[in-house]
Amino acid sequence: MSTLRKSIGWLGILGLVLLLANASLPAMADPSYGNDRETAHALSNAFASAAEEVMPAVVTITSFKVIRFSSREDPFWRFFGNPNEQPEEREIPQQGLGSGVIVRDDGIILTNNHVVAEAEELTVLLADGRELKAEIVGRDPKTDLAVIRIAADENVSNLPVAHLGDSDVMRVGDWVLAAGSPFQLNQTVTAGIISAKGRSNLRLASYEDFIQTDAAINPGNSGGAMINLDGQVIGINTAIASRNGGYQGIGFAIPINMARQVMDSILTHGRVIRGQLGVYIQEITREMSEALELGTLKGALVSQVNENGPADKAGIRERDVIIALDGKPVENMQDLRFRIAGLPPDTRVAVTILRDGEKKTIDVVLGELEDEEAEIIPASLSNDWQDKLGFRLEALTSAIRSQLDLDESVKGIVVESVEPTGSAAEAGLRPGDVIEKVGDKKIEALVDFKNALDALDGSKPFVLRVTRGPQKLFLAMVLPK
Repeated sequence: MSTLRKSIGWLGILGLVLLLANASLPAMADPSYGNDRETAHALSNAFASAAEEVMPAVVTITSFKVIRFSSREDPFWRFFGNPNEQPEEREIPQQGLGSGVIVRDDGIILTNNHVVAEAEELTVLLADGRELKAEIVGRDPKTDLAVIRIAADENVSNLPVAHLGDSDVMRVGDWVLAAGSPFQLNQTVTAGIISAKGRSNLRLASYEDFIQTDAAINPGNSGGAMINLDGQVIGINTAIASRNGGYQGIGFAIPINMARQVMDSILTHGRVIRGQLGVYIQEITREMSEALELGTLKGALVSQVNENGPADKAGIRERDVIIALDGKPVENMQDLRFRIAGLPPDTRVAVTILRDGEKKTIDVVLGELEDEEAEIIPASLSNDWQDKLGFRLEALTSAIRSQLDLDESVKGIVVESVEPTGSAAEAGLRPGDVIEKVGDKKIEALVDFKNALDALDGSKPFVLRVTRGPQKLFLAMVLPK
């Protein structure tokens, strides 16, 4: 399985292979050859013009940090060190490489969070050769974006500035360029197309809406520019999917519309401000839709409503399916989460829900999402059901309640263990989960669970209502045959 690696580069040795091929000219002139050549030249000129427009504003970012550790942490010390000797504090300097884009003439630069997150010092190398000190303005790990600024004492002027485009209008199949400093090769440009839009669930950031491209992106490209043929930045290059750490035809960029929003919030408020609906949501699988009789696979299932939150005050309930926001359909959980986060607090939104098969639109005034609050429950359901449920249960004793830090209001039975290949594991059940309901039947003892299963129609999935820490969620399962 391929692994996703963020494309920050570390200084090393790059081997270059020159591939030479013989070219042959056509023996006779083809009437269409001239037109084909003109078309090729037109595309080539478009690439060159787009690169010339943006490349002066693409910078190389070098980060410096010092790793400090005690000599006692050295394995050599454990075998040969003198226990009576005072341990030494040692330091190892580390250096990292990434890219960035100048977006304002006062020295504001957009890049990736993972390029600068642990840096103690930053320098940026401009296209004209100037090397300048920089400082972090703000970081947003949830989108893997960061804003840095050329240090004020550098007294720079005449900075090149990249023009930002509109990532929403870009289409799958559009030509794009990727610019940055792969393997410390500054001012490198590669070409490709947009392979897909709206990529998520890549486990790269909390909020994901990536543009996928086949333009070559390699270690060191992180934070660089994805450019359209109009010479506008439409994305920030961020990561690659690779089996070996190098380019294999799949790269990802953060849409510039998202990056602009994050940057503006950091520059205005000093942090990223996001809207909050006040619900926990999860994906709708086919089994979940059938078990809850939702009648749809689109939208986001509300598994829990935060008490006195915006949704609670407006009348949204658990088991509601949010299918539209301000009249625009909600495709899935990530779509809803991304769109809500992109709205400022106190925004009034029309939330269309599906409740018991009927549509209803409810106006909700958004709150502000706190940094520590999580509003997502990853779905881990699978269609590959096994022959058994595959988990063991135990009573919810006072000792277990204390161990799990559960409120007295939580009633049910505790999942003691989960077989790695059973249906329970496929459904997302975890040790420590408290099963409170099977379908609509309350569970307070092991016998309640057995009776509830006996009453089920084994031909279709059933729903478990589960408490997991502070969260409540639904899990859909099937009885073993």
